Amino acid sequence: MYFFDYFLPMQCKNYFWDSIILGMHDAIVSTIGLITGLVFASASAHVVLLTGIIASCSAALSMAASQYLAKHENNSEIAIWHGMSTGIAYLFTASMLLIPFLLINNPFIAITMTYITAIAIIFFFNFIKSKLCGTQFWSCLARMLIICAAVTSIAFLIGEGAKLFLGIEI
Repeated sequence: MYFFDYFLPMQCKNYFWDSIILGMHDAIVSTIGLITGLVFASASAHVVLLTGIIASCSAALSMAASQYLAKHENNSEIAIWHGMSTGIAYLFTASMLLIPFLLINNPFIAITMTYITAIAIIFFFNFIKSKLCGTQFWSCLARMLIICAAVTSIAFLIGEGAKLFLGIEI
């Protein structure tokens, strides 16, 4: 028996991973995209932290509400669990990614620690999921790392392109 077995209704045990992945992946991509843009726009660690907290809280609430509504539209009896799973996963992940900016004043060192933290979160999540659900650890880990890196890189390039096109310098 696993830890989750004591707290989740039977139908939740196998069906809320998609909601957790949604919250975690979106938090990694959007939070890293936001803070990378701020760091390379010469923002201080405190500005990055404050902006990250505000954006993460509003995004976590939005993601939780959206996931609840989407699952509720499909007549899911456990829509509230899906919404809560998404929101909590988002908030937890974003918080972990912002901690380096709370502890380190140099934004370039802090963002390096944030990237390492993101990789550790993805590793840990896939390890736990592989043990609880019997999924292939290495293939799931590689897929999630590649997708997160690709989406984050594209978002960064879009931000740099917009900065050049609009002529905005901070």
